[in-house]
Amino acid sequence: MTDGGVVDDEDVSCGEADREPDPSDSLRTFGAVMQALREHAGYSRTEFANLVSFSKHTVESVELGRRMPDVALVERSEEALGNTGALRKASKYVTRGRGDVGLAAWFRQWARLERVAVSLCTYECRLVPGLLQSEGYARALFENRLPLLTDERLEAQVEARLERQRMLRERPTVPLHFIVEEAVFRRRLGGRDVLRGQLDHVLELTTPRNVTLQVMPTEAEFHACMDGPVQLLETPEGRRLAYSEGQENGRLISDRKEVRLLYQRYDTLRSQALTPQDSRGLLERLRGAL
Repeated sequence: MTDGGVVDDEDVSCGEADREPDPSDSLRTFGAVMQALREHAGYSRTEFANLVSFSKHTVESVELGRRMPDVALVERSEEALGNTGALRKASKYVTRGRGDVGLAAWFRQWARLERVAVSLCTYECRLVPGLLQSEGYARALFENRLPLLTDERLEAQVEARLERQRMLRERPTVPLHFIVEEAVFRRRLGGRDVLRGQLDHVLELTTPRNVTLQVMPTEAEFHACMDGPVQLLETPEGRRLAYSEGQENGRLISDRKEVRLLYQRYDTLRSQALTPQDSRGLLERLRGAL
């Protein structure tokens, strides 16, 4: 954190998530094995990416040990490279390493809390929440950042964003609720194709029963969260916390009265937003119009 919202570790603890994981070479080892098998099969990265239906950036990042291999990528790679079983076996020994690389310094403590939270609520009025961003959208977002990021830093940011999303698949019993302004889904950040992919991504990620999305319509006459975006979570110990973010800063909020107020605003906003069913219908119509 970077401002008066800093909370001492004695005040807010997330147990195991507070401790930095030990660095590991397992990602680089897996990536080297995958690259060697690909090259032995005679595929370029672009050809292989098309074959396994992942982007070239994803394949490159996995091979260079910058990104955890997705289960689907492992399986498709096995099929494309002869079903030797090498990648399946190697993937069992892959560990995350330092999961905070690529995250803004002021966001890292909240990211650790997210990993162990028993519930998470997010209201966003500026952009698609990070947990719901497609790779193309995240890349367009970081490409627009000022000052410009180096290619290496941009890739690290994208990989950290995608790595953070693993919790959506790995924690299927944790309630995740999102409220996003309609205007966010209409903004063509990165162009028509990027937005189309982003809408498809959101519709897919919000299919599981534990993930709920509500859209706040632009014509709404009442709005409980006009003060800006906010995230809320509950720890395994039953502690409620909040996080707010602005230009180049973030604030972790632990004061019980302030957190209670933010929960009240969020709960009110839930009643003002479209229902999950109507929200999904709106996104499908937006997708169809592109």
